[in-house]
Order: sequence, then C-alpha cells, then structure tokens
Amino acid sequence: MRHELDNAPAATGTAHPQGQGQDRPASPAAGSRGHIGRIVAGSLATGLLAAALLVAAPFIPPTEAGVTGAVLCGLALGWAMLAVLSVRFTDQPQSWAAAPALFMGLSGLLLVVFGSSVHEVLTWVWPPAVLALVVWMLVRTRRQLRSPSGRWLLYPVLTVLALASVGGGYQTVREAADAGAYSMPGQLIDVGGHRLHLSCTGSGSPTVVLEPGAGGVSSDLGSVTPVVARDTRVCVYDRAGRGWSEPADTPQDATQIATDLHTLLHRGDVPGPYVLAGHSFGGLYTLTFAARYPDEVAGMVLVDSTAPAPASATKPRSTPPGDGGSYDLTGRVSALVSTSARLSLGRLVGVPTASHLRSTIDEYVQANASVEEAASLRDFADKPLVVLTAGSGNAADWSTKQNALATLSTDSVHRVVNGVDHPGMIADGKGAAATTRAILDVVSSVQSARPLAR
Repeated sequence: MRHELDNAPAATGTAHPQGQGQDRPASPAAGSRGHIGRIVAGSLATGLLAAALLVAAPFIPPTEAGVTGAVLCGLALGWAMLAVLSVRFTDQPQSWAAAPALFMGLSGLLLVVFGSSVHEVLTWVWPPAVLALVVWMLVRTRRQLRSPSGRWLLYPVLTVLALASVGGGYQTVREAADAGAYSMPGQLIDVGGHRLHLSCTGSGSPTVVLEPGAGGVSSDLGSVTPVVARDTRVCVYDRAGRGWSEPADTPQDATQIATDLHTLLHRGDVPGPYVLAGHSFGGLYTLTFAARYPDEVAGMVLVDSTAPAPASATKPRSTPPGDGGSYDLTGRVSALVSTSARLSLGRLVGVPTASHLRSTIDEYVQANASVEEAASLRDFADKPLVVLTAGSGNAADWSTKQNALATLSTDSVHRVVNGVDHPGMIADGKGAAATTRAILDVVSSVQSARPLAR
C-alpha cells in the first residue's frame, strides 16, 4: 500500500521536487532503527569472546603483559564491530566506537610485541587516558544512541572502564609511594634474567639463610633476623616477584628456587657453609637446596615445614616442570588473575602488587613439583637438624609427617611449640623465640662440631 501511495503522484501527474523520494529513508533503513540494541549486544559479546580466545591462543606469551595485551585486542575488536555495523546497518551510527577500538588495539599490540617494558609505561599513561576516553564516550553515547536498550548495555561497560581507570591509577601511585617510603636494605643481584633482593646482617660463620613461607617476603622474618644476627651472619631474600625482587619468566618450582638462591648467594659474595631455615613452603626449598648442594649446607631448621612427598604419592604431571615446549594454561590463568592487582583489587586480600600476586599463585601451581623435588633429600647424614612443629591448628597426620622429617639426620631434634599455630611460628612472640633458639642451637652445634643438645 505504501508503495502504491509513493507512486501515486506519478500516476496523477502531481509534481514533486526532484530527488524527494531519495531523501526519505527507504523502508529497510527505517525498520533497522530497532536493530541497534542487538548490534550493541552482539559487538560487546564478540569483544569478550575474542578476548578469551586470544588469551588462550598459543602465540600469545603467557605473561602479564602478553595476556593483558590479548584482552585489549579482543575488546578492541568488539568496539570496531560496533562502529562498523552501526554505520552500515542502522540510522544510529556510533562512529565514536572507533576511538576505543584504536586506543585498545594499539595498546594491546604494543603489550604483546614489546612486553613488560611497555607495560610499565602504560601503568602511568592508561588510567588518566582511559578515564578521559570514558567521559568522551559517555557524551557521544547520550548524543548519538537513541535506543534505551543500547544505552543500558553500554552504561555498565563504561562504568567498569571508569572504575578500572581509577583503581589502576590508585594502584600505580600507591606502588610508587610505597617504594619511596621504604628504603631497600641490602642489594639487587642478577641471577640470570631477573634480579633478586638479598640482605645480610651480622658477622660470623656459618651463615644462616632464611626462607619465608608461601607468598612470604623477607620482612616476614623481622622477629627472627635481628636476634640471630647478634651471634652470626644471617641473610634474608625475596623470591622472584616478591618484595624488592623482580619477577621471573621461568616456573618457580623448588628446583628453580634453590638454583636461583645458590646463584644469589655466590654472586652476592656469601660463601658457605650455610645453615638453612625454612618456614612452611620454605622448608621445601630448604630441603631441595640441601639435596642439590650438600657440601655447602652444614645444618638445617625446618619450621612447621610442608612435608615432601615422592612422585608416586602425588598427582602425576603430564609434562616436566618448566618444560618450555608445553602449553602453559595455568600460567595464562595466573597472569590474567594477577592483572586484577593492577586495579587495586589485590590490596583487598592483602597482596600489594600484581607481580606478588602472580608469584604466589605460581607457587601453589608448582606445589606438586616442589614436594616431589624436596623428597630428593633422603639422607642428611649426621648434620644437625631441628624440626619445629606448631602445637595448634594442624591436621591429625601433621605430627607424623614432622616426625618423618626428623629421621633425615642421625643428629636431629623434634620440638613441638605448644600454643602456637602455623603463622605464629615466625610472627608470634613465643613462636619466633622458639624458631630463633632452634637456629642458634644448630649454629652452635656447627661451630663446636658437637651434637645438638637435647
């Protein structure tokens, strides 16, 4: 009927201005006005799907910079689709969407190609740039998008971007402020591709080397270190990605941690013999170090240590730890999760930096490998060994496993610290005192060449 009316003037001879029929939207364009909401939804969904696929793609490096870049490239595709499809198929063109597409796509490519060097720069540039971009996008949306459903789909996305920019800016400023507020004791030493923080105090021999537990840093041992330093030299350090230490590209299982520590001590001019003391997961790294470098270890203290286990007692691994040819899915996931710390989310759970969060996640990912590698120490001969066990909060079989650790040496003592839980072994006054006493007992035994006092 509409077609007949449009052609009626020609039949009756009524004149119309030339081209009037071309100025009026054709019926398909007029009907496409309602499709903008579906295009917005489809474009946003495509961006999220593309981001997920790119994160999983084998050509994307499983690093924080690589994974972040992949996410940005995927989201950029979604914004580009919104710009192109809305211009091509609707009468509500959202050409402004090309700006976030270009901004995110370029940033993502730089991160994927150049890695951490660009990442550190973008942590300063991105927050104010994204916030300004969000404000501009909001203005353009209100002016150019008449569809209520399209607006209500975009508003939450813009809100998330705004919150991310504010959180990212806060995190960057806080990290810079924290670095300026606390001066680093000791030094940073290159151990091959990354630098580790090492701090030694006191004097004398043997040198005591302290290992904090899972997710721990050197400052966690602040109640133990100064007391031990009164009697001998004591060294603390931060594992890769923690405290003042730089993150590492290699998986941090017990063997890699022990190797890096050995390199750190030698390049830091800290000769043996060493008395090693490890708390919790730190005990696994202490045991592995003693197995790999037995001639350099004179004594050991295991502070409520995680128990080692042979390979037959743990879940088999499909690939060897640190196998560079394997597809590192867990590494990609941990890199993606650690990015949340860049938005200040890590501070909500007490993790101050993205590298610290990823290092902690990786430590638990490598747990099976670490307990197997620690089991390689089967005989500590007659070297002095003190096993300390927290008296509260442990599982029923914990004491049995601790007793087994004490059988590694013919000169060992197993002490239970009643009324102290696992974290309290280094943080609580009573627990820290018991740990300090055990370390000094081993030091005295090494110095005097006499068995441990029972």
